[in-house]
Amino acid sequence: MDFTFTEEQQAAAEAAQGVFAGVAPDAVPSPALTPGAVADACDRALWAKLADADLLSLLLDARYGGAGLDAIALCLVLRESARVLARVPLLESSAAAAAVQAYGGEEAKSALLARAGRGELVLTVAAHGRTGHDPAELAVTARQDGQAWVLDGVQTAVPWAYDADVTVVPAHTGTGRTVLALVPRGHEGVVLAEQFSTSGERLGELRLESARLAARDVIDAEGAWEWLRDLLATGTCALALGLGERVLRMTGEYTNKREQFGFPIATFQAVAVQAADRYIDLRAMEATLWQAAWRIASGAPGALPAAGDVAVAKIWAAEGVRRVVQTAQHLHGGFGADVDYPLHRYHAWAKHLELSLGPAAAHEEALGDLLAAHPLA
Repeated sequence: MDFTFTEEQQAAAEAAQGVFAGVAPDAVPSPALTPGAVADACDRALWAKLADADLLSLLLDARYGGAGLDAIALCLVLRESARVLARVPLLESSAAAAAVQAYGGEEAKSALLARAGRGELVLTVAAHGRTGHDPAELAVTARQDGQAWVLDGVQTAVPWAYDADVTVVPAHTGTGRTVLALVPRGHEGVVLAEQFSTSGERLGELRLESARLAARDVIDAEGAWEWLRDLLATGTCALALGLGERVLRMTGEYTNKREQFGFPIATFQAVAVQAADRYIDLRAMEATLWQAAWRIASGAPGALPAAGDVAVAKIWAAEGVRRVVQTAQHLHGGFGADVDYPLHRYHAWAKHLELSLGPAAAHEEALGDLLAAHPLA
């Protein structure tokens, strides 16, 4: 495998490094000390900077003001964002816009894509289902009523729901198909209720009560939801990788300064072995991430569908990021739990990422189903 990045992909990563260089991971109140949300909205100033750097339109074609790049470029940018716990809907908005571009109608593309690329419009995706454990597409029903679609159901833990202008909602029809509904904020028949993530971010329970949408606002192309779901999961893996890399670096810096018996604790074999194990976790997370991103970007065939590579990447990301932050807390000692030190924030974000779009066990089950349906020679 050759994971050498193109010049355009590297340029996107470098632009992201520049934008995120001044972002402080503790710019909002600590989730450990805040009973509700740490902030009412995403970081709008950072969102504007991302738009100015053309990082919100990476996946969009030139006709919409985009760079025409791929999932690999997006994951490189997401990796940088997670290192500073950037509070922006970069993954959700970029993935939703890419799905509209790939599968949506011309009216939806004209109405949403250019504005989303300029940061004027925020998109998100309701991808967690009714409980966070059941398939998202089964949580909402969609039926046609003349020229309109009528949606009923509940989606939980919708990220950035209160910031988004449009929420992409997967829904199943009576014939077993999955459609994507583009639901505007404040639309009649749509109710939001506050929820909060482990990281202290404000989520939303989205309740649809006979919400009527015009046909132009519903994407019924075959495979649209599956493609969007895989892109979201792969992007989540990129976030986990960036977070884990930053945490391991923090741990290395701390253990090189912290002394016991006159020596830095990093020189103790027990400490070095644990850090080395976590480094191996990160390298496995990285290799499986780029494999999944490459399958999505290239559409290349494989022994399994691309969903298989995505499942492997999510398994490593979910388990790996958990082990990284747990080891970091252990090696930091009591200092790691100090709310004036950012490690506890990374731990809270890691738990959210671990469970986002399904824990490792759920993806192990999905991988097993794929292997059963596509036996390897």
